[in-house]
Amino acid sequence: MAKRDYYEVLGVDKNASADEIKKAYRKKAIQYHPDKNPGDKNAEEKFKEAAEAYDVLSDPQKRQRYDQFGHAGVGGASQSGGFGGGMSMDDIFSQFGDIFGGHFGGFGGFSGFGSSSRSGRRVNRGSDLRVKVKLTLNDIAKGVEKKIKVKKYVPCSHCHGTGAEGNDGVKTCDTCKGSGVVTRIANTILGQMQTQTTCPTCGGEGKVVVKKCPICNGEGIVRDEEIITINIPAGVSEGMQLSMSGKGNAARHGGINGDLLILVEEEPHPELIRDENDLLYNLLLSIPEAALGTTVEIPTVDGKVKVKIDAGTQPGKVLRLRNKGLPSVNGYGTGDLLVNVSVYIPETLSSSEKATLNSLSSSVNFQPNKKAKESIFNKFKHMFE
Repeated sequence: MAKRDYYEVLGVDKNASADEIKKAYRKKAIQYHPDKNPGDKNAEEKFKEAAEAYDVLSDPQKRQRYDQFGHAGVGGASQSGGFGGGMSMDDIFSQFGDIFGGHFGGFGGFSGFGSSSRSGRRVNRGSDLRVKVKLTLNDIAKGVEKKIKVKKYVPCSHCHGTGAEGNDGVKTCDTCKGSGVVTRIANTILGQMQTQTTCPTCGGEGKVVVKKCPICNGEGIVRDEEIITINIPAGVSEGMQLSMSGKGNAARHGGINGDLLILVEEEPHPELIRDENDLLYNLLLSIPEAALGTTVEIPTVDGKVKVKIDAGTQPGKVLRLRNKGLPSVNGYGTGDLLVNVSVYIPETLSSSEKATLNSLSSSVNFQPNKKAKESIFNKFKHMFE
């Protein structure tokens, strides 16, 4: 199923400010919160959908990529491990719970909402990885699947990412009792003031490793290699950045994985030049071919096609081959192949060739007429407008 527009999901305009986006997400999250809609799978999906939209639109860089390239710019439906499907409810609460105020990961400020699993515990997040992928015009025209080997941090297979040796290697933090925060009450002239800070003992995780894993030394992650399959959508362009959620570095102690950011690089084509979704080709004809007409082969991303050149074709004429360009990354049609006609004028001539041209120069057909002069004048004038 195609993803809905993120602005539509949150019910905001594309020019909405960061504060408006935050308020809209808060409203949607409250409306579809799982504790308010127990057992309602549709509400749960809408809750995740709103979180996914907020994840993109609240980040200036992700929002810019989304505005320019749509879903493909932030991972798209073609990438696995998307936000809504790759994160649990606790992940969403931990990452976005702060917009509701207080230290609660969920909706602690609402009576009856939240649970012990949705506390203020800090969830570690792995760092993002960046890779470059070189693509040919053929790759860009059709979309392509690439397999790349990435050196990254992965969960430790010995301790399964916990960082602890055995079942008794980790325990609840005694300082914060597993909440991840420490509450202090101070008497001031205004009365009692309550403050909450990250627990200094466990760093906000709510648990401490008392017996470290000998393989990862208690970190829960090790350095390794992974082969990742990337599905590049058709129509991407140089400098575009795609993302795959959860494919970056693994996080310490079983936290949230970072993202894999894929930077697109285009390999130059030997004959075609890209102009957004259009392709340009310079066709060089000889004087006899332009004057008498001919049939030529034009390269495209799908192979060569034959094109008829009419007799009397003038230099600078542009032939348009419909839908022979590149598809739009958002699926809004396909560009054209524009063939610019040039005529080759030889720099040196033999005596017989000179004699032939001299004999033709007196012919009326070889003299520029009024229509030709006007056409050249208009083309020259447009260059400066």
